[in-house]
Amino acid sequence: MSELRFEVAGCEGPMQFFSGLSKATIAHAYLFVGPQGVGKKTFARQLAQSLLCEAHKDSLLGYDGICSACKQIGAGTHPDLMESSGALKIGERDSSLAFGETEEMTARDLVRQLSLQSYAGGFRIFILGDVDFATHHAANALLKFFEDPPASVILLLTSATPGRLLPTIRSRLVEVQFSSLSSADVQAVLTTQGYSPADAKLGGVLGQGSVTRALAALDSGEDNPRTETMRWFFEVVNGEVPQANWVTRETLDEGLETIKTLVRDWTVLSIAGRDAPILALDAEKNLRNLRALRAEDATRILMRITDAQKLARTNVSPTLVAEMVRMHLSPAPSAKS
Repeated sequence: MSELRFEVAGCEGPMQFFSGLSKATIAHAYLFVGPQGVGKKTFARQLAQSLLCEAHKDSLLGYDGICSACKQIGAGTHPDLMESSGALKIGERDSSLAFGETEEMTARDLVRQLSLQSYAGGFRIFILGDVDFATHHAANALLKFFEDPPASVILLLTSATPGRLLPTIRSRLVEVQFSSLSSADVQAVLTTQGYSPADAKLGGVLGQGSVTRALAALDSGEDNPRTETMRWFFEVVNGEVPQANWVTRETLDEGLETIKTLVRDWTVLSIAGRDAPILALDAEKNLRNLRALRAEDATRILMRITDAQKLARTNVSPTLVAEMVRMHLSPAPSAKS
């Protein structure tokens, strides 16, 4: 008997939760909620593989990687596992094309697929990563599934911004919370991806619990979202009104977290002195060159960024949220030296 695997960093809570379930007690639809880069989609994929794996096992989690189902999953050809990422549009009502023949899955594609029987006679599993719905019509197209789910169909949704989902959708999902990773977990993931020990250690610090954030910090490209966000931040606090090129629906939440970290570091340097340790080591030089920030101004700015983060998890325009943050950063007065 081959050794079973389930290789996801951290995720102790979700692993404990699903370990207590069986194929008979698993629900039809789950929403994995938590920050970006903490393993939600990875967990969903490995949970799906565990459910489709043909190896005998006593618990729900684990797959052998060598059965025919696992080989199909590895090749991306398993007929009972489908994955989509990002916003779902409503789609054509009478489209004759199957999913896979078009560039992207739509809500109506999904509804059609949900109505089909399993090819292998087991579960039929759909993963919707970073799920969002382009319109209310797209979300409502799926309501019938949630109200009367077909047998043996499982839907796994992931989101860092669940507030954007319609309450009628969210209330029908079993929410599973994913927490930030430890620095050691982030470092371990980076090591498996081929980063040197030094870069992996740095990424563990810069990532602040998120592999996505660590990868962005280690990417020295001028046009990556983290670089764009930091450039925008330093221009704003120095009195400029730059274009917010980093702002999209997909990057807003992570960008705001980066800005909050920069403000925290700015506050630490202003209060504890220029030699105080900071988190954003890739912005260290620029941070240490900033004027001092008064404690009361730091508190106000951090509160407004927190408010902006809450708005970012709704359907408010990302550009409007960024402008709100800019207005609170721009006038921040310096402390008297």
